[in-house]
Amino acid sequence: MRILFAFLLFSFASFAQSTYHIDLEKARAQHQIDFPNEVLDSTELASFQGICYFPIDTNFKVQANFKRVRGKAFVMPMSKARTVYYKQYGELTFRINDTLCTLKVYQNLSLKGNTEYKDYLFLPFKDATTAISTYGAGRYLDVYKTKGKIWMIDFNKAYHPYCAYSDRYSCPIVPSENTISPAINAGECFENHH
Repeated sequence: MRILFAFLLFSFASFAQSTYHIDLEKARAQHQIDFPNEVLDSTELASFQGICYFPIDTNFKVQANFKRVRGKAFVMPMSKARTVYYKQYGELTFRINDTLCTLKVYQNLSLKGNTEYKDYLFLPFKDATTAISTYGAGRYLDVYKTKGKIWMIDFNKAYHPYCAYSDRYSCPIVPSENTISPAINAGECFENHH
């Protein structure tokens, strides 16, 4: 009975994992179709090579301890002159391999009153891949408010700002405090490096 239970548990875990891979691959394939037409102009489209991704790696889907930190409103530095107010909402602490990392998570104050975005938070970051195999200004993650102290961060969903593909946009510059030392070889990468 115990062996059967262990087998069923393993089967469910591998099924969940393969479903996760399939769903993420589907989302990436759809993004490859939607992104160029929604974001790029005709000149940029002509030189667009497609979006590069690191292979999906569930080691970069991590549990983080959330700590609520109420920050003051501040103007997020942008790549082009634009005033957008954010405030720190909390901190997420987690491990990548054996390295303890902390990232601040922010709330966009102009979206705060919008019911569609009431649970939306912004997690920009830089890591050891920045300016090597990913965009020099860093990458972003969308996270959503979760009840409880354990939040999931899925770096396989990390993406480049529009500014990585076009200089027509104004994008938040990742605050230097949101730099972590490990290489996050997950999510969007650059120049089909692998």
